[in-house]
Amino acid sequence: MLRNRSLLGLITAELVSLTGSSMTFVALPFFVLVTTGSTAKMGWVLAAEMLPIAIFGIPAGTVIAKLGAKKTMLISDAARGPLLLVIPILHHYGDLSFAALLGTTFAIGIFAAPYFASSKLIVPEVAGEDEQAVASVNAVLSGVQQVTQLAGPVLAGVLIGLTSPATVLVVDGCTYVFSFLVIATVVRAGRRVESAAQQKGVLAGLRFLLGDSLLGPMAIAACGINFAAQGIVLGVQAIDYFRYHASGHVVGLLFAGFGIGALLGALVAQQLTQKVSLLKLAAVAIVLMPLPLFLLVPRTPWPVAMIILGGFAFFTPLVNAPVIGLLTVRTPAELRPKVMTAVMTVATMAGPFGFIAAGYVLQHVALGPFFVGLPALLALGGLAFAAVVLRASEVDQLEVGLAS
Repeated sequence: MLRNRSLLGLITAELVSLTGSSMTFVALPFFVLVTTGSTAKMGWVLAAEMLPIAIFGIPAGTVIAKLGAKKTMLISDAARGPLLLVIPILHHYGDLSFAALLGTTFAIGIFAAPYFASSKLIVPEVAGEDEQAVASVNAVLSGVQQVTQLAGPVLAGVLIGLTSPATVLVVDGCTYVFSFLVIATVVRAGRRVESAAQQKGVLAGLRFLLGDSLLGPMAIAACGINFAAQGIVLGVQAIDYFRYHASGHVVGLLFAGFGIGALLGALVAQQLTQKVSLLKLAAVAIVLMPLPLFLLVPRTPWPVAMIILGGFAFFTPLVNAPVIGLLTVRTPAELRPKVMTAVMTVATMAGPFGFIAAGYVLQHVALGPFFVGLPALLALGGLAFAAVVLRASEVDQLEVGLAS
């Protein structure tokens, strides 16, 4: 893996770019909450950035198929950098209205769907088509992402304390430029998908997804889980705002807890994806994932809260790496761009509504009951997801037995 120059280039680009994104993930909602005092408005801003994935996610598959994964990533980086700089520039001149903030974050989100899908689709081009190899590389990339979730929030907290949230957004804009240059010059990929009869049509990926006995139910279950999971983001921001008086560094450390736990989980996932059933690994991990959150209460000291959030995040790579590996290899190559964007769209389409709902709930419900109901919803979603996965595993074993 270390000898693969394209893979190392991809990892480097993702490391820098995702660090910047993790910084903005903390700084942007912090900025909204501090300047408006409204968790509802914070939810609307986060929803505005995710909403384009639900709207444009499926059509983005056609774009990726025509341009190729590498070119799509380059265009997305080239667009998001300048768009992100609009926010601190307008803020500096006192012209950043709430409507302008919503519009800018929505525009940035338009390019998030094709970039995310392309970053997964490019993996077989640099790692090969073997299912275990793709899952292993995705586990490594997941580990890289978790490193950024550790470093990004801490850096954001420091910069917010020393300067302002707007400075964090400027830094993130520069990381997109770096990512563009590395991918353009180092990563050898960019294969266009050849047209085929089953690939034609904008909804080809969605039809394949919903027609697959495993992938369709998995995506629907993930949609429900994603709706509830958005509450964690707003809940952590609310803990810092109401208990630690918007200190900035505390919210950065709390989100860093996610990064620490997920990094450890990614290291474990990189080993387990090569040794155990991917379906069973994902099923067990998603059931265990929400359990630590039941220990989180508003008066929990922030170091303990970090450990609890880290325990939750530990299981995310153990779910994501197997699922992405199965999704990539289970799908015909000519359909991957459209299926990947269809999965992302279905799985995340409830996310904007989750942000909005959590924001309004936090306006009227105390943090204590909020952190009881949230893990309960996640646990129910995890059980539904595991039931789908384990049933598919039994069907696969039966088909193998009949074939032999």
